Amino acid sequence: MNTSGAELLAADLSADRLHAALRDPALASMNFLNEVAGRFPQAVPLAAGRPSEEFFDVDDLPRYLRIFCDHLAAEQGASAEIVRRTLFQYGRTKGIIHELIARHLARDEGVGVDPESIVVTVGCQEAMFLVLRALRTDEHDVVLSVSPGYVGLAGAARLADMPLRPVRENEDGVDLGHLVEQIERARAAGQRPRAFYLVPDFANPSGASLGLDARQKLLAIAAEHDLLLLEDNPYGLFPAEDGRRLPTLKALDTSRRVVYLGSLAKTCFPGARIGFVVADQRVAGTDGGSTLFADELAKIKSMLTVNTSPLAQAVAGGKLLEHDCSLVTANAREKQLYARNLRLLLEGLHRRFPPGGDHRVSWNTPDGGFFVVVTVPFTADDAALEYGARTYGVLWTPMSHFYDGRGGENQLRLSVSAVSPDEIEAGLDRLAMLIADLTGGTRATP
Repeated sequence: MNTSGAELLAADLSADRLHAALRDPALASMNFLNEVAGRFPQAVPLAAGRPSEEFFDVDDLPRYLRIFCDHLAAEQGASAEIVRRTLFQYGRTKGIIHELIARHLARDEGVGVDPESIVVTVGCQEAMFLVLRALRTDEHDVVLSVSPGYVGLAGAARLADMPLRPVRENEDGVDLGHLVEQIERARAAGQRPRAFYLVPDFANPSGASLGLDARQKLLAIAAEHDLLLLEDNPYGLFPAEDGRRLPTLKALDTSRRVVYLGSLAKTCFPGARIGFVVADQRVAGTDGGSTLFADELAKIKSMLTVNTSPLAQAVAGGKLLEHDCSLVTANAREKQLYARNLRLLLEGLHRRFPPGGDHRVSWNTPDGGFFVVVTVPFTADDAALEYGARTYGVLWTPMSHFYDGRGGENQLRLSVSAVSPDEIEAGLDRLAMLIADLTGGTRATP
């Protein structure tokens, strides 16, 4: 039966009859940035926050799978039938590599947790949503987040119908005075601050880190104000210098104030889509008993993704086992690569925009991770990004995408993770030409 155009239009959906979050800029940011990168594949990718592909090898995957299968048979006494079922069937909602992740946390982070307090998720993004969905009881519950901050948290909060209150970032990583102020303002407005999200080590997008003293003070604030801390740690294994790693908030936590959000995307490979959440808090039941917060999160996960791909977990688990569950050991080459690239980027900026010049360009100097923030004398918006990609062949990220509201209009984020030394040089040359173009100045000689 033929259907007329008018009938098709009559059946179309209306945006105002869909969830309000779908009209929020936070949900459009990732798609827009990915779309721009796809349109300009030859541009130098100083926007990409993905890990380096230099050490990826397809031949590693079957070896990792075999290692994990051997582990099931040798260490857990699994029969061939159970091994087969573990790989091919749906599997446990909380995951099948929770014990290996617990071993990694003990070895690399000094964090001792019951494996049952770990839920293996479909990327860290699912972990964020599970936690926010569980904490949101009604319209009075709010989450706080460092600003500028990871746009995925803002998007998850929108989807969970949870208002977000921004907390200023400063040279110490987090403005703790402003955090307390926002907690008190929220309560004065009749809201319940439930959690504070942050990336304490080499944050996305700013590269900022929280000092040891500030970490201790933050834990004290969380205890005083009955607040959970959502610690996201995708970059903590990548300090620019040896011996510079600080203990995670979870390692310092003595009262179960920290819900730890982890990911194997940067430290293993993002194609596996493996994240996890450590939720060892006890939840008091109406019957007088208690459960693990992780068990409550697993209930939500069972209705959202059912489980995390056992095949993906098995491959990631094999990589963990090959390195005795140490991701520090597994990422020794990557750590050196990222440290080298960060040094080259900072040196390249210094050569092109030397101190004392009239270029009005400045940047921060992170101690590790993937990202550097550059302040420029023009509006670094989406239009400037597209113009730079089309005209000069360089990609970067407008910092305005990382603010919940106004902010970062004259700043851009550069990433060092997915580029070679030659690409860094070429990308900075092109960025310098773009800056000269948009400011009417004369390009500095590299």
